[in-house]
Amino acid sequence: MKIETYIAQLLYRYQCVTVPGFGAFLTEIQSAQLNSSTNSFTPPRKTIAFNSLLKNNDGLLANHIALTEKTSYGFAVSAIAFQVLSWQKTLEESGVLNIKNIGDIRLNADNNMVFTPSDQTNYLTSSFGLSPFVAPMVKREIFEKKLQEIEESKVYQLHDSEEESKSSNSFLKYAAIFVLGLGITGSIGYPLYQNQITTKTLVVENAVQKKVENKIQEATFFIENPLPAVTLSVDSAKTEVVKVLPYHIMAGAYRSEANARKAYNQLVKDGYEARMLGENKHGLFPVLYGSYATMSEAQKAQKEIQKGENPDAWILVENL
Repeated sequence: MKIETYIAQLLYRYQCVTVPGFGAFLTEIQSAQLNSSTNSFTPPRKTIAFNSLLKNNDGLLANHIALTEKTSYGFAVSAIAFQVLSWQKTLEESGVLNIKNIGDIRLNADNNMVFTPSDQTNYLTSSFGLSPFVAPMVKREIFEKKLQEIEESKVYQLHDSEEESKSSNSFLKYAAIFVLGLGITGSIGYPLYQNQITTKTLVVENAVQKKVENKIQEATFFIENPLPAVTLSVDSAKTEVVKVLPYHIMAGAYRSEANARKAYNQLVKDGYEARMLGENKHGLFPVLYGSYATMSEAQKAQKEIQKGENPDAWILVENL
């Protein structure tokens, strides 16, 4: 039985572990250390010392072995005594004894035991997972070189700004001549400019209309308790008046006409002058909070709906 494993287990929990008839291993907590010569840092740890004068059996090691091996206390004491005899024989023959994960014991000229602890294991549980590391050294000459480069770049920027100020004076002279030329040719170029503006405006309007149609496809209207469909008759004269109202506030667009009808009925019940449009080219049935003659009226109604009913309500502009 190799009792060094059980000694190591006890060193995590106790400050002193005595090996009867041989000596005691003592622990002391050491704070984190900085080695300035190697620029390395070591975490807090338990340092191990050895006292060959403490040989009396305190029962700690023997009891731990008996519980772990599920054997008797007397057998554990005998096993420790046998291991101590083996250690003493190794010291007498080779002069050095290696106890795994704990340290080395040597005999000096006076035949006394000298202990050198192992640095491979840290028995301080609060430092579990922490390992020594080396921090990179700060090279001051590199920092000074960077600082010099920054200062030189500032000088170059100042020089460039002076050159730019000189060139700007020349540019102003040519700009004055150019403006004078624009005044002469303005009467000829203005109609051409107006035509370009008109063309670009039409392109933008078409792009906006396409985005609006795409948004109709993505719109969704949620009603927690859908009401049964109710058929309402709409006066044809009234329908003609509604058609000339090009600004609509959208509530949703549905694949199913029945769902669109339910949404429409709910809006009417809530007091809105709602409308349900026919199937569009995307196969959807749009439902409106209402329609308005001007954009300002539609925006005013939209703000009220967004504040109290639907924050995602948006305005659809219909081509006349």
